[in-house]
Amino acid sequence: MFTKKDVLETIAMVEEEHLDIRTITMGISLLSCIRDSAEETALSVYNLVCRKAENIVKTASDLSREYGIPIVNKRVSVTPVSLLTASFPEKAPLIGKALDDAACTLGIDFLGGYSALVHKGMAEYERIFINTIPEVLASTKRLCASVNVGSTKSGINMEAVKLMGEIFKRVAELTKEEDSLGAAKLVAFCNAVEDNPFMAGAFHGVGEADTVINVGVSGPGVVKHALEQNPYADLTEAAEIIKRTAFKITRAGQLVAKEAAKRLQAQFGIVDLSLAPTPAVGDSVAAILEELGLEVVGGHGTTVALAMLNDAVKKGGIMASSRVGGLSGAFIPVSEDIGMIRAAEAGKISLDKLEAMTSVCSVGLDMIAVPGDTPATTISAILADEAAIGMINNKTTAVRIIPAIGKKVGDQVNFGGLLGRAPVMPVHNSDSSRFILRGGNIPAPIHSFKN
Repeated sequence: MFTKKDVLETIAMVEEEHLDIRTITMGISLLSCIRDSAEETALSVYNLVCRKAENIVKTASDLSREYGIPIVNKRVSVTPVSLLTASFPEKAPLIGKALDDAACTLGIDFLGGYSALVHKGMAEYERIFINTIPEVLASTKRLCASVNVGSTKSGINMEAVKLMGEIFKRVAELTKEEDSLGAAKLVAFCNAVEDNPFMAGAFHGVGEADTVINVGVSGPGVVKHALEQNPYADLTEAAEIIKRTAFKITRAGQLVAKEAAKRLQAQFGIVDLSLAPTPAVGDSVAAILEELGLEVVGGHGTTVALAMLNDAVKKGGIMASSRVGGLSGAFIPVSEDIGMIRAAEAGKISLDKLEAMTSVCSVGLDMIAVPGDTPATTISAILADEAAIGMINNKTTAVRIIPAIGKKVGDQVNFGGLLGRAPVMPVHNSDSSRFILRGGNIPAPIHSFKN
């Protein structure tokens, strides 16, 4: 039985080490909102989201005050919108506007689920829907979009990968006056999960209950502080320290998640224990890796240090809760981690090294700015490489890449807040277009056949 006493030991973590509940995300099924027309569906979607989530901001504020743990973001995820708009895909932007309006009415930070799942094939209505993403992201403020282009079971849909390279470029162009901010609200996935509470890739899976509360807990500063108290620990002992720290963080997260679900009359879903950094000093995954002994993140040894960190975090979380899910592990977004920002600015970490690191961390290439003149086929090739890591290793991988229109290597994009800032990083100038334009599907790996 969890009580308030269970989180008393976290008070110092909150006050000194940046421990927080990064997000409470309510997942809402919208399948009951489908009507004969786009206009009727949009109205039904708006009304349902506003009704289901009307108390999420107040509940988060109440819990934060009662338990003394900051709850940074209040979010909603919904059924992939392409499933609602199959009969009128060209009018899908009406649903996107309704969702963004609902997010503004509720006062939440982001709403995820303007999404499509095309990992094995892409129906014509899905192609039309995906082509609406740039317009929708450019005309909304809080809506996020995602597309799943591959899975271990089905392989990689290279037609969807090709299209998504073009989509990233178009949304970047449409939002170039805001440093191509629209691309920061778009994710391409392989092995997307149905219970992810983190944006921009959150959506409410069709296998989920009607209304669910998923909580994302974060504490890079807490883990770094624990390691600082044990500077002479060997790596076996360091892994144990990380595991014990993750246990404490997860326990606090589960307490908040269960109480939030009860008050919001929703099912408790999962606790996502992801070390999600922010641009604030002391809240960095890169700093943890450097505390372990690396001179700078990106140097040799970075991948194995990240692998150890990610594994220890998962083990500690599983010990603390039987409902750990989502993406759980360590995020490495360049623009959202002050240590990653500094390493990228100094040229100490490259896109290639980040790709290698994604084979052992929670997600993938996240919040990376590249030159605005990068060809769409090169972006598609980057997506395909990352999808291959996810497919072969049976893990979730994703790409959130920002082709910064009008900017070149060494320039900066600045989004502010949690999205932070990032230097524009170089990409290889070799031509991948002939490979990408082949299209088709890359077959699933041999170890996918488990029936």
